[in-house]
Amino acid sequence: MRKISLVSLLALLSSNAHASGGFTWVTQFGHATGLDHFFEHLTGVHHYDHILTFILVLLALVLTGVYYRAKTKNLDAAVVPDKGITYRNIVELYGSFIYTQARAVLGEKDAPKYYSFVATMFLVIFVSNMVGLIPGFLPPTESINTTLAVGVFSFLYFNFKGCKELGTINYLKHFAGPLWYMAILIFPIEIISTCIRPISLALRLYGNMYGDHMVLGTFSNLAPLLVPIVFMVLGILVSFIQAYVFTMLSMVYISLATAHHDHGDHHAHH
Repeated sequence: MRKISLVSLLALLSSNAHASGGFTWVTQFGHATGLDHFFEHLTGVHHYDHILTFILVLLALVLTGVYYRAKTKNLDAAVVPDKGITYRNIVELYGSFIYTQARAVLGEKDAPKYYSFVATMFLVIFVSNMVGLIPGFLPPTESINTTLAVGVFSFLYFNFKGCKELGTINYLKHFAGPLWYMAILIFPIEIISTCIRPISLALRLYGNMYGDHMVLGTFSNLAPLLVPIVFMVLGILVSFIQAYVFTMLSMVYISLATAHHDHGDHHAHH
């Protein structure tokens, strides 16, 4: 009985390979409900799996957040930690991990200010990456449209924070560099360098996730009843590393965008 269950489980996991071949639960659901025709008529997009899957990821995270909020709405429940490995302890462990990373990059003062953005960014990307390991689902981050959208969001965020902290004029001035007579050369180079950031973030995430999923799909097809578990473990590792790198780079960009403001504050205190 155990052998049969194990084989069934491995066969189910190997259906992840079929997702790379065109089968997904989202596609089947769309065909069954007519949602594919409606979505195509509304947006003109033929391949919408990554969009709907991304929406499902966001809804799942929202429900997770609401559930955690409900668990800690009582002051006593929020202060007293749970015993053992519980949902709440896992969420708070994640929060502690992200805050430590934010404090290391952004500093003690700015970490609380940007913590919500950083925590949300990492979680959205990581869960989107991990969805690809679920049989019959494609990771939204396997689409360049998704990764580019997330990259542009990060780009808009750190530029907005730079303008807010320094003022728009002062923020633009820092692109010109410290030497006024070099500004005509430095300014366009810095602008181009900054505008390339969302593209580099998007391509790095897309390339790694697409490559990882193709490798998993290829090896799963070679052994349909014995999925190479090592590649699934590597898939989890890649999912985490790519979310971590994306988030860390976003924090570095925020730090660079607000650097002059922090520097001014430092001198003001002295």
